[in-house]
Amino acid sequence: MDASAAVEKMSLRGAGTCLFCKGSCSGFQPHSWRKACVACGCSTVDHAPGSDLEDDQRMGRLLGDSPCSHLTAKVKGGGGLRMYKRNRMIVTNPVVSRKDPTFNTTTYDWAPAGLNQKLAMQYMELLPESHRPVSGTCGALERRRQLLSQLPVYDQDPMKCQSLGSEEEVSTMILFVKQFKQEVLGVGEVALPGEGGALEEAAALRVAKEVKDRSDKTDAVQHQNQSDTSSSTSSAVNGTDDKTEYRCTGCHGEVARDSPGVYAERAGYHDALWHPTCFVCSECGHGLADLVYFWSNQKLLCGRHYCESVWPRCSGCDELIFCKPFLTAKDGRTWHPQHYCCWKCGQSLDSPCQH
Repeated sequence: MDASAAVEKMSLRGAGTCLFCKGSCSGFQPHSWRKACVACGCSTVDHAPGSDLEDDQRMGRLLGDSPCSHLTAKVKGGGGLRMYKRNRMIVTNPVVSRKDPTFNTTTYDWAPAGLNQKLAMQYMELLPESHRPVSGTCGALERRRQLLSQLPVYDQDPMKCQSLGSEEEVSTMILFVKQFKQEVLGVGEVALPGEGGALEEAAALRVAKEVKDRSDKTDAVQHQNQSDTSSSTSSAVNGTDDKTEYRCTGCHGEVARDSPGVYAERAGYHDALWHPTCFVCSECGHGLADLVYFWSNQKLLCGRHYCESVWPRCSGCDELIFCKPFLTAKDGRTWHPQHYCCWKCGQSLDSPCQH
């Protein structure tokens, strides 16, 4: 099914209908524990269930309590919950004709934060058209699919996991999520080559503000000293550097000085820069949705593949495995013991069945 047909199908039959099984799906019917549809057998991700609001709530939970929390906002009356401040962009272009002037309006469901519209449009034009998140197009659907695939809610929220069988497993997952938020999670920033110093200064100011808001004097002295060191280094070049040539960390090709690139704070503002199309997961090769990355062993990873590098993932329910013991099949795939079974009849995969 081509992209335009998928978009039309989604609009005609409603959210939750499978985009890829060519009409055999009557609508998303979730399996009791598999992340799949009972009606067609396709992945939950292929149905892109939910809404933008649910996506923003999920992203708010992920980015909260991390160095990226400035991209979220507290929900009024939400008991500390945070909502993703997703940056949408509306571009209006006049249509010249003999009649009264009219305008074409294009809405992007997401755009990099902190950019003027000219630079944001430069960034969008560097992406393949099929990956530009223009509202109502295949690009917008692909963005949502990648968010669901790369950042599964059950990798970050124990309340969304059905397979945690003990308080010890819950505690282990909570500690794991806390660790990756503080040590590896980040969101890429778009800027022109040479502007890494300015991004570094902005990051130092955010840290100082957060420390001040917490009113922790001891922590404030420590972080302020770090900020002063960073600021003194950056201010010597007024937020820019003196390189004459910039190379992409991904493909090692040149990044033109007038072309936007993507920086990752975890990788170092002066040490790494990517072409927009090279800012991808080093494991699966997919572009990182909303520029959310996990920096591990000097590599960019999506959330899914970072988590799998630390904990095994069940091939049955798709959740991380925190229990011991677990099963490892001959092909290397891992399973919760209770999920090592046939999709149709539930019989152990070690026992032959007619399915």
